[in-house]
Amino acid sequence: MSVDTHPEERAAGAGERADRSASTPAVHRAARRRDRRVYLRSHPLLFALLAATRRRPVARLGRTVLVHDAEAYRTALTRIPLDRTATGTTGGAAAELTSGGLLFDQDGAEHRAARRALAVELDASAVDRLRPSWQAVLTARIPALTTGNLELVSLSRELAGVTAAALTGTAACPRTLAGAAAEAAAAAARDHLPGPRPPGAARTAAARAAELAALLPDARDAMVAVAAVNTSVAALPRAAAWCADAGLWSSADAAGAPALAAELLRLTAPSPLLPRVAAADAVLAGRRVRAGDRLVLVARHAAGAHRSAPSPGPAATQAVFGAGPHACPGAGVARALLTELLVALAPYRPVVVRARVDRRAALPGWAELTLRATRTPAAERRPAGPGPAAPRPAAPRPTATEPTEETRCG
Repeated sequence: MSVDTHPEERAAGAGERADRSASTPAVHRAARRRDRRVYLRSHPLLFALLAATRRRPVARLGRTVLVHDAEAYRTALTRIPLDRTATGTTGGAAAELTSGGLLFDQDGAEHRAARRALAVELDASAVDRLRPSWQAVLTARIPALTTGNLELVSLSRELAGVTAAALTGTAACPRTLAGAAAEAAAAAARDHLPGPRPPGAARTAAARAAELAALLPDARDAMVAVAAVNTSVAALPRAAAWCADAGLWSSADAAGAPALAAELLRLTAPSPLLPRVAAADAVLAGRRVRAGDRLVLVARHAAGAHRSAPSPGPAATQAVFGAGPHACPGAGVARALLTELLVALAPYRPVVVRARVDRRAALPGWAELTLRATRTPAAERRPAGPGPAAPRPAAPRPTATEPTEETRCG
């Protein structure tokens, strides 16, 4: 789908084109062009600013410090005390969405204990528990590619909903839960954007938070759902579109998909910015940081997502999930979910036939991303000539412990 480039997009993208140059394989250029739209159409002025300052490891604009360099990014997350409840930070937004007392706004021993507890819940065994729910959704939805198109944003929302429902133990409809978590995060993000707040932003954010709390009264459950839903809905369609545009489906078999998933998450950086506030004076890449300074940690640049296609190393792959005590404990679950999606899509070798940017979401992403298959897997092809069609394998029936979407939704 061709889309005209707006003037502000040309300005924001000019700096990135110089970085891509010969270091970016030609196969990735179309993928980069499409993926860049999610930034430029949703926050063009912000990303023009990031592009203009990117060549400096750390740049100060008044009391805001932009951190682009990978080592400075890790230093900010691991060595600088942070104000975890300040306005405009993840913790500040979390406190407004819930009653507080969360992983995002805790300090010291309390924070470490909460992280350890959540890490246990999201370890490799969590993937084993979640995989049947993912497979049930994929088995029901992916075969639509055989006879028509597949809208991937709605599929991603459904996958995110069943993930959040399983992690929190709620009986709420996964689609309803995913919608509430997405709306709450979008409203909170609009309420915390730099500059004057839009009229009614605070009132809207409070209303969306109340709707989420009605489904998930426990504050920690609410934030787990917000993180799981918004990251998944942003990440999965963007990664699949990149895979299609760069022609990487041949690498998405069961053996190669995990490494491909990790690299696609690095290249797309679903959470491109981490807003924080320094709680003490410090020095970052030779520049003084004062207590109260707003830190804009650019995960996308720390991961090298704007430059070469090959990963610079494990630290870059991890950078999109934070670092040290501020690393996302759900990184393994995110990689595993994308791996499952890539393996399910790969036999169809889909291409993107329609893409529309979401201008309201908390994270840069697509509001619509439609795929069309370029081939039919052998197991689903009809035999040539006359005669009955070969029967399709029956979809696995859910067990009593894995209710279907319909039973969950009443």
